[in-house]
Amino acid sequence: MQNNPQPLPSRRVFASLLTAGAGMAALAACTPDNTTPSPVAANAASDVPSASAASSVATPGAATTEPAPSSDIPASTAPSHSVAPQHSLTDPASPWVVVNKHRPLAPQDFVPADLVQPGVRLAVSGEAALLNSTTASAAEKMFGAAAAEGVIMTLASGYRSYSTQVTTYNGYVASTGQAAADRASARPGHSEHQTGWSFDIGDGAGACSFQPCFAEQPAAVWAKANAHKFGFVVRYPWMFHDTTGYFYESWHLRYIGVEAATDMVTRGIATVEEYFGLEAAPDYL
Repeated sequence: MQNNPQPLPSRRVFASLLTAGAGMAALAACTPDNTTPSPVAANAASDVPSASAASSVATPGAATTEPAPSSDIPASTAPSHSVAPQHSLTDPASPWVVVNKHRPLAPQDFVPADLVQPGVRLAVSGEAALLNSTTASAAEKMFGAAAAEGVIMTLASGYRSYSTQVTTYNGYVASTGQAAADRASARPGHSEHQTGWSFDIGDGAGACSFQPCFAEQPAAVWAKANAHKFGFVVRYPWMFHDTTGYFYESWHLRYIGVEAATDMVTRGIATVEEYFGLEAAPDYL
C-alpha cells in the first residue's frame, strides 16, 4: 500500500457514457495501466455501441474437461436443463466463481496456484500478463482463431493481485473520494482479475483501449460473436449495470467453460448473475 500513490496500476477507465441526451456516469471495474484517476472522461454519443457490434449465436464448441461437481448451486437455480451444476460459485479456484459487489473473494487475498503467461500478443508485462492455466490455454485458442480470421487481439490486462488492487483502489479514494472510487475501481477482494479467470482484450491497432468506442473495434466485435466457443463471456454487457454493478465493458472477458458460455448465448442470458440464479449487485452492501 502506498500513502501517496503515483500513476496507478491497471484497472478500468472511469468514463462517462452519454445516451440519448442523458448523461450516465460509468461504473468501472478496470482501468488501464499507468492511468491517473479522473472523475469524468466524456465520450461522444457516437461511442455508444451500435448494431454493428451485435453478436450472432455460433455453433457450440466441444465441452472442456471440468473439475469435480460442486453442490453449492440450488437445484431451483441450476443454469440449464442441459448444463447441470458442476462447480462452486464461491471457491475462487472454480471457473464458476461469481465475484461482484455483493460477493467478495474468500479468502480476500486469494492467489491462483497456477498462474502462467499465455502465448498470445501482450500489451502488458509483469503480473498483468498472467492468467490461470485453464484461462491461458483457452485464450491461446481464441486469439489464434481470431488471428486466422484476420482479427488481432492483445492481452491488455490479466491477473491483478490483492496488493495491487489495494494500491489502485486507495489511489482513487485519495484522489476522488470513496463514492467516486467505487465507480472507478473494484474494492480489494472484489476484483475478477484477482481470480485469474478474466482478462481485458485490446485491439491489434491499439484503438479505443478501455473506452466505450472499443465495442466497435474488430477485436471486440469478433469476441462478442465468438468468445463463447472458447468458454468466455463478455462479463459486463450493455445496459446490465443494474445487475453487474458496472457499465458495458466490451473488453472484459470471463472464462466459465465452453458448455456454460454456449448455453448462456444460446438461451440469450446476458449476465452470470442471472445465469446462476444470483441476486443483482449494483452497489456494495
